[in-house]
Amino acid sequence: MQVIHDIATLRQALAAHPQRAFVPTMGNLHEGHLALVRQAAEAIRPRGGVVVVSLFVNRLQFAPHEDFDSYPRTLERDCELLRGAGCDVVFAPSEAELYPEPQGYKVQPPTELADILEGHFRPGFFTGVCTVVHKLFNLVQPSVAVFGKKDYQQLMVIRRMVAQMALPIEVLGGETRRNAQGLALSSRNGYLSEAEKEQALLLSRTLRMLIARWRSGERDLAAMEADAAQTLREAGWQPDYVVLRRQHDLGEAREGEALVALAAARLGTTRLIDNIEA
Repeated sequence: MQVIHDIATLRQALAAHPQRAFVPTMGNLHEGHLALVRQAAEAIRPRGGVVVVSLFVNRLQFAPHEDFDSYPRTLERDCELLRGAGCDVVFAPSEAELYPEPQGYKVQPPTELADILEGHFRPGFFTGVCTVVHKLFNLVQPSVAVFGKKDYQQLMVIRRMVAQMALPIEVLGGETRRNAQGLALSSRNGYLSEAEKEQALLLSRTLRMLIARWRSGERDLAAMEADAAQTLREAGWQPDYVVLRRQHDLGEAREGEALVALAAARLGTTRLIDNIEA
């Protein structure tokens, strides 16, 4: 496995491997990330290709009050994990390498998808995500890219960008990985105390309850979502949203369509997201 820190060396290393699968991450890896790497390997090995993983904490997707400076950087540990997961090339650039000058050119996703839910509570987030992912796509030029379904809206935004920009990339979604108790794996789980990790299980339970009410025939969605948010508040959470939406475009839930329940809420000082497809 090669660990590369500069663009010129990356391009040189990949020149002999036209088939590439790519997993972009911000590092601080956990089993959910490693599952995506293994999925990438399964997709590209039959084509004789290589697996590339990026480790880069992207300033563009953090608001000034968010945890950019404190976000864990664990390069040595991450590389050890990636060696055992089938990764061939790690690209871990510095900020100066990836953004040698202020990034004035940015990828602006459409407001109807990027300014709802996560985009509403984190203005500019998806512009930052699309800009760095598009730039990394240009550098790696993958045939396949793998993103986790845990970031459900992000996966949708990236798929739309790839389609509208006519990028020759197959975007695969990796299933959300959970611990034995049902907590979705997340780099930010490391911020939680042991007691908060137990409390955090309420997020997925609340989503399941919302889905169960819909399946039982209830259709007052506004009341159902308000009840779900109140359940979290009463347990000490600060919810941003708890909603039931259509899977294909995150539009209003309708009977007979594939749905997804999504939530974002703060527990103590840690903001967690989760979703469950219905």
